[in-house]
Amino acid sequence: MERVLADLGKVIQDYQSAVDDYDRETARLLGVNETDLRCLELLLAAGELSPRELSTRLGLTTGSVTAMLDRLENLDLLNRTPHPVDRRKTVVRVTPEGARRCYELIAPHIEDGVKEVSAKYGVEQLQLVMDFLRTTTTIQTRHTERLRALPAPKSERGRRGK
Repeated sequence: MERVLADLGKVIQDYQSAVDDYDRETARLLGVNETDLRCLELLLAAGELSPRELSTRLGLTTGSVTAMLDRLENLDLLNRTPHPVDRRKTVVRVTPEGARRCYELIAPHIEDGVKEVSAKYGVEQLQLVMDFLRTTTTIQTRHTERLRALPAPKSERGRRGK
C-alpha cells in the first residue's frame, strides 16, 4: 500500500503540473494572468457571481478583485451589471465574446478528454474516479483554507494590502 500511495502522489503531482502548464498557456493566449483565468473559470461555471463571491473564492482583497475586474472588462471578457433585485449589488458575467474566446481554446481539450476517457473507462470506473477526485478536492480545499488563515511573511503583507 505504501508504494502505491507514493506512486499515486507522483501521478497527482504530474497531473497538477500538466494542469498548471495548460492554464498558463490558456492565460497567455487570452492575454490575462492566471488569477484572471481562474476568475473566468469560476464565472463560466457559475454563470454569474458578485465581486464579493469572487473575492472569497479567489482569496483576494476586494481592491484586488476590482482591479482584476477592470482588466477583464477592458479586454471584453466580462461585464458588471447592477443586480436585478438589489441595485446596491453588482453581478459579474463573462461576455459572449469572452465565452467564445475561452471555449475556442478549451473545447478541443474537453472533446479529446470525453472521447478518450469514455473509450477507456466504464461507468463504474468513472464513478470511482469521481469519488476519488471529490475526496481529494475536499482535502485540497480544507488545506487551502488552512493556508489562507496563516499570516503572510512581512515581505508579502505590504503587497497583499495587509
